[in-house]
Amino acid sequence: SLSVGKRTKSQKLLKKAGVLLVQEQSNKVTERESTLNERVPPLKLSGLSVQELQELCKELHRKCDTVDEARYDIEAKVLKNEKELVDLNAKINELKGGKRPNLKRVKKSADAMLGALTEAKLSSKSDFKSNLKTVKKDKKEEEKVDPGDWRKNVESMSGMEGRKKLFNS
Repeated sequence: SLSVGKRTKSQKLLKKAGVLLVQEQSNKVTERESTLNERVPPLKLSGLSVQELQELCKELHRKCDTVDEARYDIEAKVLKNEKELVDLNAKINELKGGKRPNLKRVKKSADAMLGALTEAKLSSKSDFKSNLKTVKKDKKEEEKVDPGDWRKNVESMSGMEGRKKLFNS
């Protein structure tokens, strides 16, 4: 008997909501019509001369322009506000710690997990020099002779004999 009572209450609520919805829709239609009648009076075209019709067209054109300008301004404000909302949401996410990627589950056996752990420990303890790159020396660097004392080198290169040595080699 309780379930029957609940059904009737919910049915009554649904009927009431349906009636309210229909009333709200009819109210919106009448409100729209009254607002349009206030803002845009019906046109009286009968009995107007060509010049009066032209003036009416110019007046309507001016009104269309002002409405179009207002619409453009409102669109610009809306776009600015939407951009600001996006920026603020980005700042909020940044302050919260950013967007975290969804992690995928990886199925590994216990042996594979232990192996990965032991490899990580072993590699961290391994010799540091083993991970360094080896650099091959060029032949030119090997052929260079240590200049030794620079004073002797300057004395031997001074004068015409030193310049000949540079050009000859």
